[in-house]
Amino acid sequence: MAYTPIIGTLGYIMSPDGQQVLMIHRNSRPDDLHLGKYNGLGGKLEPDEDVAAGLIRELREEAGIEITDLKLRGTISWPGFGKNGEDWLGFIFRIDGWTGTPYTSNHEGTLEWVPLSRLLAFDLPLWEGDRYFLPFVFGEDTRTFHGIMPYRDGHPVSWSYSLV
Repeated sequence: MAYTPIIGTLGYIMSPDGQQVLMIHRNSRPDDLHLGKYNGLGGKLEPDEDVAAGLIRELREEAGIEITDLKLRGTISWPGFGKNGEDWLGFIFRIDGWTGTPYTSNHEGTLEWVPLSRLLAFDLPLWEGDRYFLPFVFGEDTRTFHGIMPYRDGHPVSWSYSLV
């Protein structure tokens, strides 16, 4: 059977001093798969977009900012992640340059600047699997990670990756 995942982007926006990350607290829609969790910003690609263009569009829509510096930190295949068991393939970015004034909220929830130290201490309601890949997003190692994290019933069942 062919692997036909939903393709999405996930961006972690750094504050100018590099000490905070703009996160969305998904607290607006009761039917949201992510309800109550903190996450980076991003979303599904449109058919006519590459992954960078998709992320730039999503951050303009969700946060009201324009990206000036983004780095692909990795990719993750999430088989079974979706609400109905759909497979996802995510492109994970770190955004170190941007202009504009970020929104304080959008249709999915509240936007909050979270101390990077708190995020990396996993002192927030995050997806359980975030603890495996967030150290690569914010770490000193500049290699790109490529991982696979199958989900079952809303929980990761394994994690494997390579660094290149």
